[in-house]
Amino acid sequence: MIRTDVLEQLPVRTALPALERALDERGAAVLCAPPGTGKTTLVPLVLAGLAGGGPARRVLVAEPRRIAARAAARRMAWLLGERTGGRVGFTVRGERSVGPDTVVEVVTTGVLLQRLQRDQELSGTDVVIIDECHERHLDADTAAAFLLDVRATIRPDLRLLAASATTDAEGWARLLGDAPVVEAHGVSHPVEVVWAPPAGPVRPPHGMRVDPALLTHVAAVVRRALTERDGDVLCFLPGVGEIGRVAGQLAGVEAEVLQVHGRAPAAVQDAVLAGPSGGRRVVLATSVAESSLTVPGVRVVVDSGLAREPRTDHARGLSALTTVRASRAAGRQRAGRAGREAPGAVYRCWEQAEDGRLAPFPSPEIKVADLASFALQTACWGDPDASGLPLLDRPPAGAMGAAREVLTAVGAVDATGRATGRGVRMSRLGLHPRLARALLDGADEVGGRRAAEVVALLSEEPPREYGDDLAHALRTARRGGDGYAARWRQEVRRLSQSLGRSAGPSADAGAGPDDAAVGLVAALAFPERVARARGQGAFLMASGTGAELGDGSRLRSAPWLAVAVADRPAHAASARVRLAAVIDEGTARLAAGHLRFSGEEVRWADGDVVARSVERLGAVELSVRALRRPAPELVRGALLDGLRREGPGLLRWTRDSGQLRLRLAFLHRVLGAPWPDVSDEALLARADEWLEPELSRAGRRADLARIDAGQALRRLLPWATGDAARLDELAPERIGVPSGSRIRVEYGGEQPVLAVKLQELFGLAETPRVAGVPVLVHLLSPAGRPAAVTADLASFWREGYRGVRAELRGRYPKHPWPEDPTTTEATRFTSARLRRD
Repeated sequence: MIRTDVLEQLPVRTALPALERALDERGAAVLCAPPGTGKTTLVPLVLAGLAGGGPARRVLVAEPRRIAARAAARRMAWLLGERTGGRVGFTVRGERSVGPDTVVEVVTTGVLLQRLQRDQELSGTDVVIIDECHERHLDADTAAAFLLDVRATIRPDLRLLAASATTDAEGWARLLGDAPVVEAHGVSHPVEVVWAPPAGPVRPPHGMRVDPALLTHVAAVVRRALTERDGDVLCFLPGVGEIGRVAGQLAGVEAEVLQVHGRAPAAVQDAVLAGPSGGRRVVLATSVAESSLTVPGVRVVVDSGLAREPRTDHARGLSALTTVRASRAAGRQRAGRAGREAPGAVYRCWEQAEDGRLAPFPSPEIKVADLASFALQTACWGDPDASGLPLLDRPPAGAMGAAREVLTAVGAVDATGRATGRGVRMSRLGLHPRLARALLDGADEVGGRRAAEVVALLSEEPPREYGDDLAHALRTARRGGDGYAARWRQEVRRLSQSLGRSAGPSADAGAGPDDAAVGLVAALAFPERVARARGQGAFLMASGTGAELGDGSRLRSAPWLAVAVADRPAHAASARVRLAAVIDEGTARLAAGHLRFSGEEVRWADGDVVARSVERLGAVELSVRALRRPAPELVRGALLDGLRREGPGLLRWTRDSGQLRLRLAFLHRVLGAPWPDVSDEALLARADEWLEPELSRAGRRADLARIDAGQALRRLLPWATGDAARLDELAPERIGVPSGSRIRVEYGGEQPVLAVKLQELFGLAETPRVAGVPVLVHLLSPAGRPAAVTADLASFWREGYRGVRAELRGRYPKHPWPEDPTTTEATRFTSARLRRD
């Protein structure tokens, strides 16, 4: 029996007429509705004609997480007085509850993508709702882009609704073709904000690490909230590990402690979402409880202020979740959970002053995540670079380039970026392309069942208590009775069936020991992470990144590893291995064959040319021997590389050659072309031009040091135009002065400098010029010490000379100090010498 009384109380009902009108007139709309208004449960039922008497339609609801999809379907079925599998059903990875009468189906965005790839028309579907679109999950953004493409080309009748609690409504409206924005206002109760920062210092999060001091503080705040407030407490923590540690510290509290996250057993999730059963509850949850789920009975929220977001280090081939400060939008969502049913309170475990410095919104996954799966989806869709897809944010070019390299390596795309037949099959496995490759190729080597077992371990990282040895983790999962083992067995069945083979416990077991099979499959998934031991628990991965095992790891004595999970802490030189399997060199060669290089290798290393015959897997050297007669072109390339790395200082620069470079730099700055740019960057860019033939005769660093840079530099003079002959005229090395001396000009500063004794300039009325630029005259005392500086000699004789004369004539009485220097003959000598002469 339909629970009409509950349906009529849902606040979103007031927005339904405007929503249905928008969909009828425009075919697309954006629905903004706070949590608890019924946007996830009532709206699909109304659009399907199950609650409100409208026309019958088949509605597909896409949720970002499996837990949310199951919960939404069960809630809608309950509102209809039914069980899932009737008129309301759900499909998530590895679980399906749908019947012949199902008209509202809730799926994850990943399942929706799979369905679109198989059937672009979405035959039989009338309305698609993308729920919680504000979370900006990559699958949701991709699904929205594909759906808009479908609407624009083959299904203009398909209705599309983007629904969210808090979102960039204007951005989504533009994306959906200037679709109408419909707002529903919920019944909001006041939520008091209590600032509860730690009393002592707490280290900021980095990688997956959270300071234990913060978790201890969060547990203390939960205890405080239980004493100060009524109702259940919902505590937000970044991940499963932190939930477990805080749960341990809450032992003995007078409340039932429950854990809600994607890995929690379905029975626990159902118990939390069903509401209070008598006593008080403390619900420890990840961000899954921000908006996707409603937890009844909550009056208090304790917010750790942390969240997990994906990050990818494309240079090292490492991608993982990382702990970050939650955005202000997330903070508002979390706080709102305390005011769903009555006035409540939120305890924020950070300083109020920090709140304004938080990011306004979470980072869109497309900006920070590994894009290999996205790139495969777009390649299968027929748009390899995603340039024609309507997306709120464009994928970064670097991340897409790295993704295409992965897809090419696993055979998923061809040279043009188009999906191969193998790539299409990979895209339909519901796995990351790396894991799809490991499943397909691993099945041929170790059997489908065992390949599925290992890939299932890799697709959802096992709990830390399983250890860092992947083979040991496999044996633990096989005999385990925990929630992870149950989910693992379910995924093994799904993957085995996807290979078209029996899912029975002994079917297609393959040959060879488990350890070898586990290592091979892991290496097939992450070939650039095959790693060779360097001693004392240190390894070098084929990607060039160092890797280290924990002190107590049983893997420390392994000669080779296939690293499945690793992260690189901030400022650390090496990655930390979280999960790996022992392999041998043969397995490494098989899995990472595309990284194998064998041949002559001549390069600049450790400050000189190194010539070797080498065989390696990526950065891991397998065999090396010295090369006696390396190819001249390879040597020349290594020398050029050395010059680019260390600069022209590798050459021999005399005083004259250094002065020549300064003169040319001055003319280039003042006159421009055809005088050459002789900066380090310009010289290195033209090194093969001005250093021939010396470079072709050189073989090592010492030979570079014998090259006369000044002689070579003259090759860059503008000989072709005839200007080279004017070098000494335009930028002379020396300038003649009235005394008869020829004084060197220094060209290192903004102006050329002429440093000359004052008496040698007597009678010179105007400042000398080079290339039209007045020199900066440094007037020296008879002892060669600075007496004055001027760029206007005439002005100095009129105004400055008198003061210098008064100061120095007593100190140097043997030298001439005439009252009028402009009419006196210049000299290099003393007054007595002049009289003798």
